[in-house]
Amino acid sequence: ESEEKLDEESLFYLGRIENAATRMSKLLNDLLAFSRIVTHGRAFQKVDLNRIAREVLGQRAPDLEAAGADVTLGDLPTITADPSQVQQFLGHLLDNALKFRRPGEAPHIKVKGVLEEDEAGRPVCRLHVTDNGIGFDEKYAERIFNPFERLHGRSHYQGTGMGLAICRRIAERHDGTLVARSTPGEGTTLIATMPVEQRPQAAGDGAASA
Repeated sequence: ESEEKLDEESLFYLGRIENAATRMSKLLNDLLAFSRIVTHGRAFQKVDLNRIAREVLGQRAPDLEAAGADVTLGDLPTITADPSQVQQFLGHLLDNALKFRRPGEAPHIKVKGVLEEDEAGRPVCRLHVTDNGIGFDEKYAERIFNPFERLHGRSHYQGTGMGLAICRRIAERHDGTLVARSTPGEGTTLIATMPVEQRPQAAGDGAASA
């Protein structure tokens, strides 16, 4: 009987160690991705956001199906960007929408892009990713972009707290911004604004290290 108890305790602690190691591995990978956004960025090129978005949806098809999610993909423009970082960017935003869904309700996610001009008259793309999830109080709208920041406990929502920090860093590398609009219980919209064409000095940032 004592041997069975010891075995149960051993399995319990081994499970905790394994979970901790998995979390640490994910955290280290996210920290590495965060630190390399500028130093290991690729040269900017013409990127069809429609194609990138379809690739991201294809990669996450099992997760979308498991959650019963539907995604409405609007017509997205072509911009000058780092294609691998744009793919990473959209992936994190989609993961965020799936993670913070309301219990018992299928996620509805909308992705759209609008071409506008900013205050300086420069053409920009405003990319909106909207969900019907749990939302949050907008007084936390800046905190969610801080590394390791969590508005909800790990027991309810898994993750390293780095996804949106990575997204904002990618937007900034593209001379853009990322902001959030949300209402508790009614969902969240993440809005990325990026220039359609990059300035020459921005295009070289990190390209030599690719």
